[in-house]
Amino acid sequence: MRTKIYLSIALSATFLMSCKAQQKVSGTKITLKNTAALAVPQKAITIKRSQLSVKDATNVYPILINKNDTIPAQLNDLDGDGKWDELFLVTDFAPKEKKTVQLKWSSVNPKFPIKTSVRFGKREAKDLPVQPATEEVLLANQVHKKLGFQKYQTDGPTWENDKVGFRHYLDGRNSKDVFGKKLPGITPEDVGINSKGAVEDNYHVMYDWGRDIFPVGNSAGLGGYALLIEDKINRLGILTNDTLNNVEKTTFKIVSEGPVNSVLSYKYENWKASGNQYQVQETTSIWPGMYGYENTVSINGLKGKETFLVAISNLNNKNPLKIVDAGDWVCLIQHDYLTYDRTWILGTAILVPKKLYKGYIEAPKTGQLTDSYLAKLTIENNKKISYYAIAGWELSADKNFKDSTYFSNYVTTLAKQLSAKIEVEISK
Repeated sequence: MRTKIYLSIALSATFLMSCKAQQKVSGTKITLKNTAALAVPQKAITIKRSQLSVKDATNVYPILINKNDTIPAQLNDLDGDGKWDELFLVTDFAPKEKKTVQLKWSSVNPKFPIKTSVRFGKREAKDLPVQPATEEVLLANQVHKKLGFQKYQTDGPTWENDKVGFRHYLDGRNSKDVFGKKLPGITPEDVGINSKGAVEDNYHVMYDWGRDIFPVGNSAGLGGYALLIEDKINRLGILTNDTLNNVEKTTFKIVSEGPVNSVLSYKYENWKASGNQYQVQETTSIWPGMYGYENTVSINGLKGKETFLVAISNLNNKNPLKIVDAGDWVCLIQHDYLTYDRTWILGTAILVPKKLYKGYIEAPKTGQLTDSYLAKLTIENNKKISYYAIAGWELSADKNFKDSTYFSNYVTTLAKQLSAKIEVEISK
């Protein structure tokens, strides 16, 4: 197997020296304050470009220095115009801690350890090898069954951090699956293809790094979604044997792939549901330290009678669903032998906004979307909804996920940490 090998520059002094050599202007002071009375490890923070003074276009790498430490950070170009839109960083906070950070700019890439990644490959014909790609357009008649072959490596893009991995079925199904990771490193680039470059399901067997562990079936997986319209559950997309998508055009793009943040974008044009047509924008984001990812969805074309449904597959679940309020979130938690053939213990959860939560329903055993609990959320036209999907496997780095109480506590603590507000002040 080919594997990615990442080398980090460990000494922050190297960063400081390169900054001094490349930059003559003074740095910017950023004050970060944890307003919560709890510790918040690996907190993700975004600072908009408009908040910062950027004068020298040649110095494109941010260096964030807190005392003698360098905080890993990256720049994200979210709108694809060739100019970065936000500074993204991840750092730890003690309860009520205030940090003073110096931001300097350098033309030398600091090469932070890689802790997030996206993998996507595709082929245009059955006899052609898979090639790496960063974007894709899928029309309604180009789905797996109609084409007669699987076009995508791992059925679509995968994304991961140092804890866990996920994949999205871009072939029209739009389900979300889980890769269990036993090691913190980034998984091999050739997962899902064989030595000849052909698509191959080689990830349902165990490797040193882990494997695909989560059965999805006809559910929307962990963190997929649907619309409830007049008591009918409307799936975004189709099932394996369908030959025509209910989405006229799907556009996928890797927006950013960096050491501390990877971002994916999906645009669904003319999704046909209950006689209506909807325009959907979805953004998936992952950063280090968390056994999960963030998903953000907005829908245009709502008539006012729709309810947004966030899915958590309950295939192989024989235990009651646990509902817990924590911080700004309602946590829907499962813990059982949720993996293939009930081989390993897996905890799964979705965290949905408390202010939008309207209870949950269970999907039917037959139809276009089955075997799921579906959290009901109030949705407004063109207004974003963000939520989280969490997966804790007993063979991951944290072996305590085998215990149901431990997993529930992890989820609720994470929800409180995600609710913690960080105040950001910027001065010259």
